[in-house]
Amino acid sequence: MRRLIQPGPPPPQRIDSFATTLRKLRFALQPGLTLNQAVTGPLVAAGFQSAALRFTGGGLDPFHYVLPGPPDGPSHVAWFSTPHAPAGETRLEQANVTFGWAADGTPFLHCHAAWTEPDGARRGGHILPHEAVVATPATVDAWGSADVRIAAAPDAETNFPLFQPYGTAGGQATGVVARVRPNEDITLAVEAIARRHGLRDAVLRGSLGSLVGARFTDGRTVADHATEVLVQHGRLSDGIAALDLLVVDMQGAVHRGTLARGENAVCITFELVLEAA
Repeated sequence: MRRLIQPGPPPPQRIDSFATTLRKLRFALQPGLTLNQAVTGPLVAAGFQSAALRFTGGGLDPFHYVLPGPPDGPSHVAWFSTPHAPAGETRLEQANVTFGWAADGTPFLHCHAAWTEPDGARRGGHILPHEAVVATPATVDAWGSADVRIAAAPDAETNFPLFQPYGTAGGQATGVVARVRPNEDITLAVEAIARRHGLRDAVLRGSLGSLVGARFTDGRTVADHATEVLVQHGRLSDGIAALDLLVVDMQGAVHRGTLARGENAVCITFELVLEAA
């Protein structure tokens, strides 16, 4: 399994996970609002401290995003491209979103997606939620927690400000909010989280993160050292996880496949929500 040496010291605890009771919420994105406003407004009104979301369809115009990129220097193992802003409405294929709180206490989103740009090109990446505006509505499914909070905090290992969950550790759960740190295989990490919280069968909801490239069960690979990913389908059956992902490389190309077990290390972070099935 390919790994990257992060700039800071790795803490011994590689997975943070907190039991919770998830509540489902469905709502429509309101045109004319930024993506951040359109998504966070209903979640804050519902009393959520964190949530995982997924939606398909809808359009954004204006639309701004970045791609995974090479390091900007010794302080990071990976960075971002310059922002892209295609002219016209971009149609979303699938977006996964983590809802939490910025360092200043305002509601904020981490969003990875795949889409079709006005020129017909299919691309993906990391949406800038304050710079993207809803043009065509979409229906959003959210799985939220009122007692596990996600908030941005400095991360000494990666030298990034990252979303981190906070709650009551341990315990059997019907839902789990978790973050996996770098160089852990994400499939094995999902299984470890489930064992910790007494889950044998579960579904991943709206989860996203970054990997060191990607390796699929059919033998295909994505060679780039950093990829932005979102879970298209993720399930735990009798304690064994299978993750079907959309993987965005450093050129914005979108790959789809089921991750090979034990061969896909987290690059910077992976945010996930598990719901008992």
